[in-house]
Amino acid sequence: MAHLSVVIPVYRGAALVSELVTRLHMALRQITAEYEIVLVEDCGGDGAWEKICAEAGRDARVKGVQLSRNFGQHHAITAGLDVCDGDWVVVMDCDLQDQPEEIVRLYAKAQEGYQVVRARRVGRQDGWMKRMTSRLFYMVFNYMTGMRYDAQVGNFRLISRRVVKVLRGMREQTRGFSIMVDWLGYPTASVDVAHGARGEGKSSYTWGKLLRLGAGIIVAYSDKPLWLAVKGGFVMSACAVVWGVGLIVRALIIGRGVPGWLSLIVSLYFLAGIIVAMLGVLGVYLGKTFDESKRRPLYAVQAVVNMADERGWG
Repeated sequence: MAHLSVVIPVYRGAALVSELVTRLHMALRQITAEYEIVLVEDCGGDGAWEKICAEAGRDARVKGVQLSRNFGQHHAITAGLDVCDGDWVVVMDCDLQDQPEEIVRLYAKAQEGYQVVRARRVGRQDGWMKRMTSRLFYMVFNYMTGMRYDAQVGNFRLISRRVVKVLRGMREQTRGFSIMVDWLGYPTASVDVAHGARGEGKSSYTWGKLLRLGAGIIVAYSDKPLWLAVKGGFVMSACAVVWGVGLIVRALIIGRGVPGWLSLIVSLYFLAGIIVAMLGVLGVYLGKTFDESKRRPLYAVQAVVNMADERGWG
């Protein structure tokens, strides 16, 4: 058993693995000698797994998990959480924007009685476009879900063993680590941390990936889009009724109109509105049910280092 575990998904971070591990060792030694570093390689194809194995060969506290293919950041985090055994677990990114030195402050805050300590990024080093779109997304997300999520907070946080155990039981396919932790509602604190410059390269999240991830999380954590579809359908129907009344009044006053056209058009738009609303409800729920009913594993493991390959992976 370790006192402190650090779980890091690694995707195209081969050039940063050595520096990341070195800085983690220096930071974690200030807290305890009983720690482990779990690096989950998400098949970036850049040789990161070889770097992880080299670091693991130098220190048994560095452990590696290589997934069979690219499953995505949040599934890789899940794989790390499934195998870590620390009393406290830190989750962070591998690009060095989450600075290892800040773990000491997160841990100190947790000792005040918190189950979750979030790192709130101050002076973000991201471009203005990413900051703007991130803020916009969380405005929409908060409206859709009724949650109050801070756009300055990412995945970087410290959570207790109790939180990890509950997270392990949440096996839904649509995953958002930080959202899932906040949803649990355990006593939470935030610590302002410096946001480091990206060590190398650029984010692997394209606009398309971000939109799909955001839409998936909103659908998974809220039924408000369904109600908006219902409301939209009834609004269309109401507009059809108003239009129909207007046409009746116009026909009575002006005395013009094509026989049968009014009733046909009004009925068409009224029924179309109702159908659109109902299809929206059925379609979204059917899609979610279909994905979850497959009961597929969340990830598959190709190889491990410094740990037994005997766990119930996935």
